[in-house]
Amino acid sequence: MSHAVQDAGPDTSAWGWVKSIVSWLLLLVLVAILALTIVIPRLTGSTPYTVLTGSMVPTYPPGTLIVVKPQDPAALIAGDAITFQKESGKPEVVTHRITMVRKNSQGETTFVTQGDANPSPDTNPVVPEQVRGKVWYSVPYMGYVNSLITGKQRALMITVVVGGLFLYAGWMFVGAFRERSRDKSKPTDDFKPADA
Repeated sequence: MSHAVQDAGPDTSAWGWVKSIVSWLLLLVLVAILALTIVIPRLTGSTPYTVLTGSMVPTYPPGTLIVVKPQDPAALIAGDAITFQKESGKPEVVTHRITMVRKNSQGETTFVTQGDANPSPDTNPVVPEQVRGKVWYSVPYMGYVNSLITGKQRALMITVVVGGLFLYAGWMFVGAFRERSRDKSKPTDDFKPADA
């Protein structure tokens, strides 16, 4: 008497599909967040900042992560959102929109800036030395996460996430290899029961 052993294949039920789709979506979301907030800025020499005030609402509400890419001040025009030092040489920065580019009689350029939500322009014009760069892109709400994570925590997070992704990819490859090996070693069903 022989017992048929059924190989447990992939879960093809509706619940199995839902689990698979959700896990892939979560993986893609994690990779996208990691890329947008840490990897792309680092590779391009850009700097991520967190919007703390409502001066740029509705474009960049508080908690938005903005990525600022270095830009030649001569290429900046009215309408560009820029991040600049409030005072030359000081670390505190502000992100406002250029409303006017001026040149004085000596040919020196200054920028008149204003927050999108502010009723009037900023008091002091911005000189090119104060400009840190132009806003390249923004990610809503990710600024809160950026503010919570320090430099050491960010490095640890990158290591953990990248390591986790490699482990997950390895697990998927091993699972696929085992499945393929199982399929190759499975005997073909040439046995036919004898007629009684």
